[in-house]
Amino acid sequence: MDPVPSEHVVTAADGSRIACQLAGSGPALLLLAGQANDHGWWGPVRRDFEAGHTTITLDCRGTGASDRPREGYSTRGFAADAAAVLAGLGIDRADVYGTSMGGRVAQWLAIEHPDRVARLVLGCTAPGGPHSIDRGRTVRRGLAQPGEAGREFLLDLMYTPAWRAATPGPYPVVGDPSMPAHARAGHLLASHRHDAWDRLPEIGAPTLIVHGTEDLMTPVANAGLLAARIPDSRVELIEGARHAYFHEFRERAGTIVLDFLAG
Repeated sequence: MDPVPSEHVVTAADGSRIACQLAGSGPALLLLAGQANDHGWWGPVRRDFEAGHTTITLDCRGTGASDRPREGYSTRGFAADAAAVLAGLGIDRADVYGTSMGGRVAQWLAIEHPDRVARLVLGCTAPGGPHSIDRGRTVRRGLAQPGEAGREFLLDLMYTPAWRAATPGPYPVVGDPSMPAHARAGHLLASHRHDAWDRLPEIGAPTLIVHGTEDLMTPVANAGLLAARIPDSRVELIEGARHAYFHEFRERAGTIVLDFLAG
């Protein structure tokens, strides 16, 4: 049986309580989840990293067991919360792996808290702002559908039909259903307003950029844009993968990331 992560609570700069979880042993690895998701986003793959790393996850404000304030939702703010989590746990420096909106948060963490970040992995994410490659009107319209139609559209962006047919779920990447409406809206705006383009060249941590070639949620061209802006970076593409490449293509993605973290 896999070990159950230990639960902790850290207080952010504005007094919000941020729930976080630790498991495994070895060098610290901070895992940052996607928009409107708690730490369960990493559930299916977390143990792949635990043999050689102390994994740290957190429930981003607005999700899970963390506070759900009316304000304070931005990718820079989420990065400050992540830095507070590391400080509160007594972890001076960690490798950081962020996917989707978590990758946007990871960019700011590496830019504004460089002493906290050893190596950086950015998965299925984008630089934000006018320089990003947008997901397009069709995808936005599909995601805006209410109820089961919107959920099915989201799952189709996350996973290939063949994998879903063979893997009936549950799927950990469809959002925290307990989020209040104001927090869900805050996460959406935070991701939409992210723009680290001008400051990406400040990232000093060695950086790996991972992306699925069939990702329509965050088009794969964004990987090349990030690599062109981040000095010590390289790209690994996972052929045929959609947005949740780290889950469906777990073995390949995990090997790529672990090899990079091993230096």
